[in-house]
Amino acid sequence: MRVHAIDADVVTRVTARHLGATDVRGLARLSGGASRETWSFDATSDDGSTLELILRRDPPGRAAAAVDECALLTEASRSNVRVPTVRFELDEDDGIGHGFVMDRIAGETLGRRIVHDDRFASARDDFAYECGEILAAIHEMDIERSRLGRPRDPTSFVADQITGYEQLLDGFDVARPVLELAMRWLRTHQPELHEPAVVHGDFRVGNLIVTDGVIQAVLDWELAHVGDPAEDLGWLCVRSWRFGGTGRVGGIGSVASLLAGYTDAGGRSLTDDDVRYWEVFGNLRWAVICVAQAFAHLNGDHRSVELAAIGRRVCEVELDLMELLG
Repeated sequence: MRVHAIDADVVTRVTARHLGATDVRGLARLSGGASRETWSFDATSDDGSTLELILRRDPPGRAAAAVDECALLTEASRSNVRVPTVRFELDEDDGIGHGFVMDRIAGETLGRRIVHDDRFASARDDFAYECGEILAAIHEMDIERSRLGRPRDPTSFVADQITGYEQLLDGFDVARPVLELAMRWLRTHQPELHEPAVVHGDFRVGNLIVTDGVIQAVLDWELAHVGDPAEDLGWLCVRSWRFGGTGRVGGIGSVASLLAGYTDAGGRSLTDDDVRYWEVFGNLRWAVICVAQAFAHLNGDHRSVELAAIGRRVCEVELDLMELLG
């Protein structure tokens, strides 16, 4: 992604206009996020108070993201989901694109450290249960206030996505028998779908800030949509997000603990079979993404060692699918 530089003086003017801050320091572009730019900075007021902030934006000239992340975070906060507080939304007069500014939360996001380092041992004790509680809160978010559009027909929701993946693979003219088997299995084993809810879309280790023994915040809402709530639980269990850990939930905990936290927090009535179905779906989804990333490199659309390496992971996901389907 091309980086569009931001001048610190411009950010100072914008934060002064919205927050009364008079000095901006440490402005730096961060990695991460599926599409939007993320910038970190500190804003200090005349009284000496300092806010540690994050700017999320689509630069001028680029169309606004399909998902209104600011509305999502605002609604998530209303629903007691652990998210950073939104300080203000950018407007046209700010001149630095579409986006918003929110609090910066201290903590760890690197999955391998969360799963393996001794300093996060206490956080791992109740990790799966805690994830269940947070997901229950996400799935109670108001769809209309989240600005995600009208819910799709639940009877065609899964079929439409699988057809889309099938067409994408056909367009690459590549034969992947395991992925074809997974698509057939998903069509013939679809459980009764649940009432549509706000789905985070990328709830996993790596998108959670962990510190002081607990999950502090949920990040990266760019893939949020309206769908079956079990989708989030299955995605959390995909092996690629376990970072070498043995627990089915993020490499750390059990599905039983995840479902217990979800139910105790008022979540829908979900079963291990529901989670397994969406775990298969999540593996298929990730495999298709890996194929697409590889072809973006191979076709010269975006030459990248990282994309090539991601493409090599398709075989790993195919092995995971064979084990799940077996």
